[in-house]
Order: sequence, then structure tokens, then C-alpha cells
Amino acid sequence: MAVLVLVVVTMLPERRSTVASSYQNPSGPNDNSFLILRRGRKFGRIGKLKLSHFFFFFVSLFFFSCIFSGHKLLFHGSEFLPHSERNNDHLKTHLFTSSELDIGLNSSHIQKPPGSKKRNKHLPCEVPLAESVDHILEPHEYLDSKPFSLGFIETETCDKPRFGGHQTLEERERSYSAINQTIHCGFVKGANGLHQGSGFDLSEKDRAYMKNCVVSVSSCIFGSSDFLRRPATKKISEFSKQNVCFVMFVDEQTLSKLASEGHVPDKQGFVGLWKTVVVSHLPYNDMRKTGKVPKFLSHRLFPSSRYSIWIDSKMRLTTDPMLIIDFFLWRTKSEFAISNHYDRHCVWDEVVQNKRLNKYNHTAIDEQFMFYRSDGLKKFNPSDPNPSLPSYVPEGSFIVRAHTPMSNLFSCLWFNEVDRFTSRDQLSFAYTYLKLQRLNPDRPLRLNMFKDCERRALTKLFHHRVDSSPPSPPA
Repeated sequence: MAVLVLVVVTMLPERRSTVASSYQNPSGPNDNSFLILRRGRKFGRIGKLKLSHFFFFFVSLFFFSCIFSGHKLLFHGSEFLPHSERNNDHLKTHLFTSSELDIGLNSSHIQKPPGSKKRNKHLPCEVPLAESVDHILEPHEYLDSKPFSLGFIETETCDKPRFGGHQTLEERERSYSAINQTIHCGFVKGANGLHQGSGFDLSEKDRAYMKNCVVSVSSCIFGSSDFLRRPATKKISEFSKQNVCFVMFVDEQTLSKLASEGHVPDKQGFVGLWKTVVVSHLPYNDMRKTGKVPKFLSHRLFPSSRYSIWIDSKMRLTTDPMLIIDFFLWRTKSEFAISNHYDRHCVWDEVVQNKRLNKYNHTAIDEQFMFYRSDGLKKFNPSDPNPSLPSYVPEGSFIVRAHTPMSNLFSCLWFNEVDRFTSRDQLSFAYTYLKLQRLNPDRPLRLNMFKDCERRALTKLFHHRVDSSPPSPPA
């Protein structure tokens, strides 16, 4: 190819010189000049024709070379396919610390990188709420359950007190029995009531306010991780505004950040409907784990409350809370209501997703998962005609509770699992519920696991302000 190009390039100057010579000899006869000029034009046309042929020849040659090189690339790709499969196997072994896990996951969950799966659009659905709070009435003894007394450990004699206490495995096992007992449920102080190692301290004024709440709606923002989402005032009835406590737990850092954004509490501590309650001495370095305290332990924070609603700070409440309690608890005769996850239903899949997105330390997730499997946790079976739960994975951003002994026990047990293991409460929900039901067949927890689309109909979802880095496992 290089030789042909050189020939064309060397031919062109000769033809140009011939034509040029005809113009440089004006003294010669006119006929000869005319013949030379005609001959030069003829040779020029021939040269242009040959040049165009060469041009199309090279273009065709380049085109065919691209086609053949493309096929080679495809063939090379197929040759390396087994190697990519070996890489996937290597990835699987690193996702789980032991081959004994044998979780039987679908490899597609691991092979697909983030964002490769087309997101489904999850929409709200119709929720037939009562027209107004004037049309609802609390049923008389609607649960018809067997009551029992539940106490909580307040102090421990330890060198290093912990908010969750130092629960032994034997104490943990006994705590799953629905009997008269005293269990660990957070707020554990050291000897002589020392606050060292305990935390989640509130002012006496805020404690007095919360003690008088009969119905509570609560949320929290720690570490300035979110914006303040005020409840839709026009959707809240005057009855709820007067009789429901709306409490937002914050730390000093968040309070300062919200104030800089225009959310300055009044003299009573209110920002709209939210009563801001400042928490000092946060019990965990992991802000997610600290957020589980108001999420699970509303019966401890609001000791006189009969009902509570938890709403994540990334959501805005757009429905009257009394209508929510009527729909999810009173009509269904339930004492604990939570929605199923919008995408996943098996803990096996939730484990993979948490590790793929680096939601928590992988080793800590493995330890928790192996512990649950050794204690009888099975895969979710969607074909089971009588499942224990509609889903083994909840969407825990919205919880409606009646503060009954069984509901309080379940909440304490779920919190203790988060305190002992990871802050990813979706990993421990099914295990805690199934174990509690298995050990108390005559006193079941009346759980209402509703559709996620109903949750979306009652709230408006936003994104978090920041996505903090995954925390390290507890020491």
C-alpha cells in the first residue's frame, strides 16, 4: 500500500511540469503549443481518473480491514468469557467469608453492576381511609390478647457501660418469651446511675412534655443528614394538631444547621408542628444506629403513649395520623404495622444488596447472617400458600404501633439485634419476628405487613441530604 501511494505522488509532479512547460514557451508555434496543451489536459484527466480509482481502492481496503478486525474482537471476547466467569466466582467467594454459607443466590444479583438494572417506577396506590377523624372510633379491647408485665433493665455494674447493656446469649434467648420478665431495651446506665456509656440524654422539660403524649408521631435527624420535612399542615385535622405529639429528635449540630436554613424553633421549641427535642451524648458513633433508638423504642421515650407512628426523615407526612392508626391498626386488629420492601423479599437478597452497595462492613454482615442461619432462618418461599410473612424484608421507614406488651417486646428484641449486630435493621426483622412467633404460639404478635404502595400514598419521599460513608463494625 505504501508503494502504490508513492507511485501516485511521483507521477503527479511530472504531469504538472509538462503542462507548465507549454505555458513557459510562448515563442514556439501556436499549433505545437496547442497540441502540448491538449496532451497535458488529457494526461491530467487520466491522472485524476487513476487517482480516484486509487482513492476508492484504499477506502474499500480500509473498510474490509475494519470488518475483519471487528470479527477478531468478537472472537477474542468469546475466548475471555470463561475468565470473566472465573472472576464472578472469585467475587462470590469474597462476598461471603465462608463457602459453608451456601446461600444459593442468583448470580445475576452479583454480576450486574450498580445502575445496570432498569429501575422500576414504584407508584402509590389507593388507600381507603376514613373521610375524617369524626368518622373513626377506637375499638374497645380490639386486640383481645393475653397481657403480661414487661420491665426494663435500667442499670448494670460494668466498667464500660453501654446504652444497650451487656446482654448475654442466655439472657437474649430468655427475652424472646412473652412472659412476665425484665429485659434489656436500651437506656442502660452504669452503677449509681452514671451516664457514662449510656447516652441519649434529654432535658427534664422535654421528658415532661413527652410523658403526657397519648399519641405520638416521631422522626429524627442526627449529624445534619437531612432537611426538615414539615408535615402537610392542611392534611392534618385540628383534632390531631391538638392531641397528637409531633416530635423531631435532633442533636446540637443538626439544630444549628436547621436554624441556618430558616427553621428556628420558637420559645416552646416548635418548628411548625414539629416539637424539636435535642439529644445530648449520642449513644453510638454510627448515626444510623443512633437513629434506631427513637425508631424502635417509642414506648420508652413516650411512656404514656398508646399509639405511635415512626416516619423517616427523608419523608413528609401528608395524611392525618389518626386516620393512619384507624386504617392500619383498628380495622385489621393489629398491634404492629409495617410495609413490605418494594423490591426484595428474601434476606439472602438483602445481604447481597447491602454488601454490593457497601452499606456496612461485609465481615459484620456475614457474622450476623451466619448466626441467623445457624438459629433456623430459612429462605423466603414466594410459592408457599400459607407464608408466615408476606415478605421477609420490610421497608422500615414507616411504622405504626400500638403500645401493647407484645408490640413493646418485639420492638425491644428488634432493637437488641441492631445493638448486637449491624444497624441494617432489614436484616434482622424476619429473624426476630419468626423466632418470637415460634417460641410463643399461644401469644402471637398481630402484625400487619401492608403494601409498599400504600406507604407511598400517605407520605412524600425525598432523598437524604448526604449519603454518609458506611460505618465500621462495632468493636
